[in-house]
Amino acid sequence: MKNCAAFLLLLLPLMMLGQIAPGVYTASETLENGKRNYQLLVTDSYMVHTVYNSNPAKFISTMGGYYTVDQDSLKITLEFNSDFEKTGEREHRAYIGFQSGQLVFNENSARPYTRQPEVAQLLDGLWLFATRGPDTGQERRGDSAPRKTLKFLTDGHFQWIAYNVETMDFRGTGGGRYAAEQGNYTEVIEFFSRDDSRVGAELSFEFERKGDDWHHKGKNSKGEPMYEIWSLR
Repeated sequence: MKNCAAFLLLLLPLMMLGQIAPGVYTASETLENGKRNYQLLVTDSYMVHTVYNSNPAKFISTMGGYYTVDQDSLKITLEFNSDFEKTGEREHRAYIGFQSGQLVFNENSARPYTRQPEVAQLLDGLWLFATRGPDTGQERRGDSAPRKTLKFLTDGHFQWIAYNVETMDFRGTGGGRYAAEQGNYTEVIEFFSRDDSRVGAELSFEFERKGDDWHHKGKNSKGEPMYEIWSLR
């Protein structure tokens, strides 16, 4: 890579010991009809990348897993990949860098990713679906189970993904904006792989955090009552 030393200096403000600074990074491009959105959700060890269109709404793809960074090289060991049947990809690699404070993949400076403002909330983190409520001692689905439903919340953005880590069977995803305060949890859907027509819907729930458990009550996207318990990963 040209001017490697100077390039790596640009990485420092948003890189920490082989990690991308946690948060939400977004990019977009204008299409003939609508806009294509690129979203990256990042913790210090896990990331999810999603592509979807708006106006009109259309889900395109998502992938995610644990990642490592070595200088300008990113490697993601994928837990899920919505395009797995087409690509067979269980590991994803890319070159990364920062230019003028924006994240760039594979030197594609024409589509930089901008880090979104930090909006810390009580439920920020990675959560795995554990069981249906109420919590009366029923068996829980743990992290060791290959079939998982993951919910990633950070800086006012959310995304859930249902998948099987062994078979790479992708079952669906949805995401958008969220807010959690004073026991009220609200989602606004911006993409939904199972039904694009649900984009724009606003869903409201009650929540309570009990230690590493999140109790989630309300009605699902079909209007049916639900009570879920999620466990902090």
